[in-house]
Amino acid sequence: MNYEIVESFSQMAREKRMDKDMLAGIIEDVFSMMVRKKYGQEARFDVVVNMDKGDIEIYLEKEIVEQVTDPNLQIDLATVRKKTDEPLGVGDDFVEVIDLQSFGRRLVISAKQNLNQRIKEIEKEVVYNEYSNTVGDIIVGEIYQIRKGEILINHNRNELILPKGEQIFRERYRKGETIRAMVKEVRKSAATPLVVVSRADPKFLAKLFELEIPEIYDGIIEIKGVAREAGERSKVAVESHDDRIDAVGACVGMKGVRIHAIVRELNNENIDVINFSDQPMVFVQRALAPAKLKSIAIEEATKTATVVVDKDQVSLAIGRNGQNIRLASKLTGYEINLIKEGVEEEYDMDLEEFREELGEPLYERLLDEGYETARDVIEANEEDLLLIDGLSQEKIASMKSMMKLELEEADIEDEEESDEEEVSAEEPASAGEAHEESSKAGEDDEESSKAGEDDEEPAKAGETDEESSKAGEDDEEPATAGEADEPSTASTEPNAGDEAQETPVDNDTKKKS
Repeated sequence: MNYEIVESFSQMAREKRMDKDMLAGIIEDVFSMMVRKKYGQEARFDVVVNMDKGDIEIYLEKEIVEQVTDPNLQIDLATVRKKTDEPLGVGDDFVEVIDLQSFGRRLVISAKQNLNQRIKEIEKEVVYNEYSNTVGDIIVGEIYQIRKGEILINHNRNELILPKGEQIFRERYRKGETIRAMVKEVRKSAATPLVVVSRADPKFLAKLFELEIPEIYDGIIEIKGVAREAGERSKVAVESHDDRIDAVGACVGMKGVRIHAIVRELNNENIDVINFSDQPMVFVQRALAPAKLKSIAIEEATKTATVVVDKDQVSLAIGRNGQNIRLASKLTGYEINLIKEGVEEEYDMDLEEFREELGEPLYERLLDEGYETARDVIEANEEDLLLIDGLSQEKIASMKSMMKLELEEADIEDEEESDEEEVSAEEPASAGEAHEESSKAGEDDEESSKAGEDDEEPAKAGETDEESSKAGEDDEEPATAGEADEPSTASTEPNAGDEAQETPVDNDTKKKS
């Protein structure tokens, strides 16, 4: 029976991934509790658990006396003589082996409850220690439940949570799929430890680089910084500690095979890999790629960088919805201020465009104070704006930043629309000319064909007339084909070719005539 008990405990330990020594300690504690409840708190005993042989033995020590006053702690000499032949006398200690079947049902139920509680505590501690040591590492699990806003992942029979905020934007998950994520946080809770994993954290991208690129894993190439907007775009700064190895080339791989593996894992997220530099000006310039910068001014005290760019490079420097300049600012740690060069008048918007954001009362008060455009508000002194009712420093800062962002986006959209209008204005004109010339060529072909049909009947009387009419048709066809093929390129070369073709025809017709 003892062997069966130990074997059941061993099976439980394997399922719960518990250590053998830890299990032996739990068994000793459980049976010690049973002995104390039956024989009292002052009972002297010893519990021996042999996990290899599957034995559990409980030894209870009692004092030999002439007259027993406490049966749990004392035993008389007559009873000792019946149980053993050892020469023991009054005052000696008698060691008695307790049979496990002597414990009653109530003690067994109580021991079971105590055992379950201890196992749950140990299990929670094991899970917490296991994942606390793997924070920042990538795990591979299986999606077993999709809730509203969060994904539950099964990993080694433990439940991990992928919250909504840690998921990649626009990524879709299905039950039963295998998923890779990074252990971000482990928190203790009343039930089981809460293990939070992430796919949107910048460290997850850095770990993927470490897995896919051996040079980073070996420490030859170091990731100096990561700026990421999950699902959209990321910028990674790398530095090589070996002059023979190009950091960016090693990360990209042959024909982009290494970086493409990471891009596919991140749902086709755009990744920019740049070389790190200790010089802030060079680092800011590389971070704002692919935009070409005119000049950069760095202020170390305020950690700001003032960048001057041409008007045609503004959209590249800012990026879609300001994404490129935001990521560059995160990566470099500098607040980047963009200045356009060669723009005489800055783009502005009427204050009425912001009526809904400002609210009717504040909008009316700003108009009364003489602020008619967004740039009037942006360039106004903070002291003057604080005199207006309903405005505080925080409100003024948020209002100015909102108007700046709107002006930048509207300016970019206006430039793109003007470029599209120029292109669209040129293309229809050239297409129309080609269509007009080709239609004229078609009309000329029809006229020539009709002329040829009219000439066929009289040509039967003499072969000379037929040959001359054919020669006339040959004269017209190269000219019209040249006009139809190249309507917009009115150069001197096609005309010279036409003359070269017309001259032999005239000689033939003269000879035949």
